[in-house]
Amino acid sequence: MTDYLSKEGVELGERVDIQLYYELQNFYYDEADLLDEGRYVDWLEHFDQDLYYWAPTRTNRLRRQQALAIAGPEDTAFYDETKESLAWRIRRFDSGMAWAEDPPSRTRHLITNLTARHGTLDGAPVVEVRTNFLVWRTRLERERDIFAGTRTDVLRQVEGQWKIFDRRILLDINVLPSKNISTFF
Repeated sequence: MTDYLSKEGVELGERVDIQLYYELQNFYYDEADLLDEGRYVDWLEHFDQDLYYWAPTRTNRLRRQQALAIAGPEDTAFYDETKESLAWRIRRFDSGMAWAEDPPSRTRHLITNLTARHGTLDGAPVVEVRTNFLVWRTRLERERDIFAGTRTDVLRQVEGQWKIFDRRILLDINVLPSKNISTFF
């Protein structure tokens, strides 16, 4: 079931040391703060230019059919984005034309269970980071949503900074409980 959550071609090695783990932990906490503060342009800087940001849909399946429970890359997805398309969404928020976010939602991103492993992709060093998340979203007087799931990111160093170039999000839901999905994960 985790095949779609891993970037094709990444060869994983040992877990990262405590110093890199601490650096990555702060990277993800900073990212959560940017999202909760609505600083989306700054949040976008966590991603590299060739970003693949994907959240497949899920279905309920019998145990023997679990391989079919997560939609494939060519199937329906909650998100199937690039850095450019995320930038377009963010510009739309600021334009006043994103009515689903006017007034804006308030969110709280809780990031847990971080695991990180050294890896290589086409001979270049990368780090694969898996995190779990719980996102609380409230809007207007009575709209409340809770999203839970896991993320698998592949990061590389670009000019001395970590950049995510592959994010795969697996929500623990089959049916979207909210009126829209204008929340980033």
